[in-house]
Amino acid sequence: MAIPDPCLVSLPRSHSLPTPNPNSITLNNDRYFANHPTLSLIDQCSETKQLKQIHAQMLRTGLFFDPFSASRLITAAALSPFPSLDYAQQVFDQIPHPNLYTWNTLIRAYASSSNPHQSLLIFLRMLHQSPDFPDKFTFPFLIKAASELEELFTGKAFHGMVIKVLLGSDVFILNSLIHFYAKCGELGLGYRVFVNMPRRDVVSWNSMITAFVQGGCPEEALELFREMETQNVKPNGITMVGVLSACAKKSDFEFGRWVHSYIERNRIGESLTLSNAMLDMYTKCGSVEDAKRLFDKMPEKDIVSWTTMLVGYAKIGEYDAAQGIFDAMPNQDIAAWNALISAYEQCGKPKEALKLFHELQLSKTAKPDEVTLVSTLSACAQLGAMDLGGWIHVYIKKQGMKLNCHLTTSLIDMYCKCGDLQKALVVFHSVERKDVFVWSAMIAGLAMHGHGKDAIDLFSKMQEDKVKPNAVTFTNILCACSHAGLVEEGRTFFNQMELVYGVLPGVKHYACMVDILGRAGLLEEAVELIEKMPMAPAASVWGALLGACTIHENVVLAEQACSQLIELEPGNHGAYVLLSNIYAKAGKWDRVSGLRKLMRDVGLKKEPGCSSIEVDGIVHEFLVGDNSHPSSKKIYAKLDEIVARLETIGYVPNKSHLLQLVEEDDVKEQALFLHSEKLAIAFGLISTGQSQPIRIVKNLRVCGDCHSVAKLVSKLYDREILLRDRYRFHHFREGHCSCMDYW
Repeated sequence: MAIPDPCLVSLPRSHSLPTPNPNSITLNNDRYFANHPTLSLIDQCSETKQLKQIHAQMLRTGLFFDPFSASRLITAAALSPFPSLDYAQQVFDQIPHPNLYTWNTLIRAYASSSNPHQSLLIFLRMLHQSPDFPDKFTFPFLIKAASELEELFTGKAFHGMVIKVLLGSDVFILNSLIHFYAKCGELGLGYRVFVNMPRRDVVSWNSMITAFVQGGCPEEALELFREMETQNVKPNGITMVGVLSACAKKSDFEFGRWVHSYIERNRIGESLTLSNAMLDMYTKCGSVEDAKRLFDKMPEKDIVSWTTMLVGYAKIGEYDAAQGIFDAMPNQDIAAWNALISAYEQCGKPKEALKLFHELQLSKTAKPDEVTLVSTLSACAQLGAMDLGGWIHVYIKKQGMKLNCHLTTSLIDMYCKCGDLQKALVVFHSVERKDVFVWSAMIAGLAMHGHGKDAIDLFSKMQEDKVKPNAVTFTNILCACSHAGLVEEGRTFFNQMELVYGVLPGVKHYACMVDILGRAGLLEEAVELIEKMPMAPAASVWGALLGACTIHENVVLAEQACSQLIELEPGNHGAYVLLSNIYAKAGKWDRVSGLRKLMRDVGLKKEPGCSSIEVDGIVHEFLVGDNSHPSSKKIYAKLDEIVARLETIGYVPNKSHLLQLVEEDDVKEQALFLHSEKLAIAFGLISTGQSQPIRIVKNLRVCGDCHSVAKLVSKLYDREILLRDRYRFHHFREGHCSCMDYW
């Protein structure tokens, strides 16, 4: 390690430092100078400049060469409210013989810094240069550094050293180890440390409860809290924060409310952190009323309190109340903007999210950060708003923001869902560090665009890069196989999940496999797979089977699948629509009418088809038969022109895609041409240049007739049309679709 220039004060380099008088200066580790007036000034410093002045004075008087005095200066430089680790390191390197306390102070400071790795390097220097061996104060800081770095091997080595030097029963070290193992994802090892502790304090219990909560085991956290009660260990505020977090994760409202009353009964000192944890519990359990009562009583509120209420209202759809909280906030910092933008985006309100992002840009009160951009990119992806998504990409570059894995994943997802697979690939290949989510996002993009074999090739490269696939990766690769009709490949991946990769197949993976088999017409095999599932089939599984029955017009099996699906989700209007579709194709209009009546009786309505298209940064939306657009007359005139040109090349509308009984042929044709995607295509033709692709996003599965029309329009008008429906992308060019009619 390079040693910085030790000359920190304004002294000529030719001047030698004062030689300490051995009769007046103590060079051992006692505290002879503890009350020295120069040292008393250290506690009064409020900036590094003042510390440097005292440092110079200590050098002139020789006080700096007293280990205790030097350690006071190091502590102030490294751990004060105005720390400067660079300066602390320079001071440290000047000390001829740092005592153990000084080594520990620097190790501690680096462990809590943005560069915890330096803490480990200081420790290595200590082993080589110090006569003192690490003590019970050294190891908690080293273990903290290993935790921050998530260096499992290094932390285990420290654990071994602790045992070797007979510190294996020190409660502070053991508490640090619990946190370390949990941070590294080794909950089992952390719990083993906890169980084998000869003595536990409340911090031990808190560490383990928090570890369970953060490790996704809220039930175990609550069980540990109950055990804590039986052993008469008095919980504190930190305990209750962990317990409330467990209740929030489980959405256990009743126990959460009991915990609130427990806190009041036992007079556990309420802090702002604890109050915020209670707010979070109530909002995540869906009781915004209880949260509001608590919020109104809180004597102190911070940005977390306000944003928790804001998100709570947004999650239950009370957007006016959420906006009211936002407007009432005393300080609308970026965290507040992020909370509302994210709430809108996650609740399926992408237009509102983008509107708020534009307001943020105009407000100048806060600057978008990584969280803002991730949420906004997700909203762009939902709407297909590639102009804004591309602007954000440029903004990231101009601001010099590093493309971390979160931003990279969001950009890939945005470009893929907006129809520009090439730009997504450019982003993917531009970053050096790719975690499992970056790889999975790119595989998902290739899947939705029908590039199944490319997705499989990318999966292989992921293995070469030693990145372990997770459950999401397998969902995406199975979807790729489904869209591309790669049945054998899908079977192989599904069978290898647990055996080769250690990933237990879940409901989503079974649903994908049913979809793969069903699309390929292997309906009997799909049913056999469902019957052999180790868990109860979820709605997604029956939905996949019902969708396959729609493709292959299997009325009997469709009725069975629909019955199972409606039993699980009585409010699933899509199930009724799919079955109605099958009945309509089979000409069973009496059953179509019966389903429509049943839907009316139970108060269900078919989700209206909606298609959106972005032109010059503005997203235009069209519903079935929509005439509300300012350019409606031009749109319908263009639609009439399209119909006339289609008829000249022999196009005949596929009337089987009408899901209602219409007897007159001309009315049937008119109904088909009112579909939202046809309106969006017509608008795209009159609003975009010849060289521009027409990008459309449809909220439902595109119907067969619209699919045929899009193919013909792409040829007649020599235009590229990219249509994203609920399940995948369709690239129409020169009369062909990328799906090869396998959808």
